[in-house]
Amino acid sequence: MSHKITDECLACGSCLPECPVDAIAEGDDVYTIDAEKCSDCGACVDSCPTDAIKPA
Repeated sequence: MSHKITDECLACGSCLPECPVDAIAEGDDVYTIDAEKCSDCGACVDSCPTDAIKPA
């Protein structure tokens, strides 16, 4: 199972450096997670100040 970034994302970028497999990318309004790359490690979850990263 991968993670997804919800609309609560502020596009602050705090999750980006936490992803060990480079699955997170800057989207138009919010950041996105590539489900194919996501290893479900959860490293990004704790870095999100708005709890916008959830299991997919």
